[in-house]
Amino acid sequence: MQKFFRLGALAGLSLLASCQAVNTTSGGAVGVERKQYMFSMLSAQEVDSMYAQAYQQTLSEAANKGVLDKNSQNARRVQAIARRLIAQTPVFRADAGQWDWKVNLIDSQELNANCGPGGKIIVYSGLIEQLQLSDAELAAVMGHEIAHALREHSREAMSKAYGTQMATQLGSALLGLGEAGKQVADTGVEYLMTLPNSRANENEADIIGLELSARAGYDPNAAISLWQKMSKAGGGAPPEFMSTHPSSSSRIAALQAAIPKVMPLYQQARQ
Repeated sequence: MQKFFRLGALAGLSLLASCQAVNTTSGGAVGVERKQYMFSMLSAQEVDSMYAQAYQQTLSEAANKGVLDKNSQNARRVQAIARRLIAQTPVFRADAGQWDWKVNLIDSQELNANCGPGGKIIVYSGLIEQLQLSDAELAAVMGHEIAHALREHSREAMSKAYGTQMATQLGSALLGLGEAGKQVADTGVEYLMTLPNSRANENEADIIGLELSARAGYDPNAAISLWQKMSKAGGGAPPEFMSTHPSSSSRIAALQAAIPKVMPLYQQARQ
């Protein structure tokens, strides 16, 4: 038993030593101050490089299918909105101004958009067309996605997944659990650790995105109408974009509470 506790303590210390607390962004007017824990062996540069390869593969596949849209009115809208939002990113982190930003529109009925590590943006035309998004609503979507990249939420999730995997494997070995026990451990960790933090990340992206769009001169109230549209999309089944997101009511309430903080920034930008 004493040997068991020694092994557990050493393994726990090893896991802690391989993590570091970081501040990926400044708090901004909306005041995002949460520290994030990243595996030191998983650098931002490595994550950016991995995602850049996947991003390029996605673009190549879209081009081969003839659905990589470079010239439509919507493509020009996406590019113009992205430029205004990206110009505001140094408010949250100075290095973002030097990122190798890429912005593309894919002609697809998916109600989806994303901005991966290092500033690689994809918007799907279905999101714009089916929801009939205004420029301000589209800026709310894109600002939300850019916020994920600024906060390095992908790297944070990967760090957490690595830690979870190491912890469950270690726990199974120390306790002598079989495969069934390991599955129980995996499920428990997912619900106790992964999902709540995923929603926390979504909330951060909402309010940081709100500030980015306000600073870029887009009405922050558009975020409310955006999520109202999103909640109605697809009938009873939410679109893929919202699959891990907070409920519409809690999201809208959080945005409404943050709008007064960013409205002066919007008014200043409009002047």
